[in-house]
Amino acid sequence: MADQMKIKTLTLRCRYWRPGTDYISEVTERVKNHIETGDIVAVSEKAVSTATGNIADEAQIKPSRLAWFLSSTWTRRFWGGPLGTLVGLKEQTIENLRNFPLEEGAAHKQLALSHVGLLQSLRHYSEGGIDASNLPYAYVSLPLQSPMINASMIREHILSTTGKEVTVMIMDGDTTYSWRNLHLAPRRVQSPGLIHFGGVFTFLIGRILGFKARQTPIAIVGEPINPDRVLWYARLYHRQCGGGAGRTAWSMSEKMDTTLTGVTWEMLESVEHYPVSIIRVSE
Repeated sequence: MADQMKIKTLTLRCRYWRPGTDYISEVTERVKNHIETGDIVAVSEKAVSTATGNIADEAQIKPSRLAWFLSSTWTRRFWGGPLGTLVGLKEQTIENLRNFPLEEGAAHKQLALSHVGLLQSLRHYSEGGIDASNLPYAYVSLPLQSPMINASMIREHILSTTGKEVTVMIMDGDTTYSWRNLHLAPRRVQSPGLIHFGGVFTFLIGRILGFKARQTPIAIVGEPINPDRVLWYARLYHRQCGGGAGRTAWSMSEKMDTTLTGVTWEMLESVEHYPVSIIRVSE
């Protein structure tokens, strides 16, 4: 595919989007002097969720017995043991899972059970789009409820401000697994051609069978794009945008030299963030 296309990308640095940020204006302001009609504007779901206040404080959650089981036995012993080895997790990831924090982890699993259900909660990370990285204290971002609406508002504001018609994609860093024209998304998404049938099973099948792994576009508004090409763009975006303060809660706390819940808003604002990219394709 890469041999058939000429692709230019521009990844744009933004200030950290705290809750209450007008992300639509932020995106438009960053891209307005760079875009052309036909470009793709890719935006991080996590950044949009944070800006809209679509976050939860896990310090306020009381775990159930099932959540405690998922935090201790399931995550520590199974994902940190034979299951992690079976699917080929990195040694550092397995070590992190073996030391999964029991109390904080139980609260996290309870939130997942409440918001995305048991099959997603059985995953070892990014349960149904819930994400603890690049957020302070015990906050996590929740999956957007109507990402097509978010993408449409961005596209319409760019058009009204610049007169340029672009395609807007909202991206999740979690992985879709592909085999030929079969694309198994980690959760139900509104992107055409991506299917989902059950939380943890998508991950297990994709990893065990060695399917192609790429990040997930959860919404696309504008010109229709072939699903395989959309996934290729999602992977490109993921590589270009970096990880901010860290791609996982563990790497974030290590980078900030603090505990898993010791990261502050100010620490996050001191790090470079790149939630917006422009992708320009010519045949």
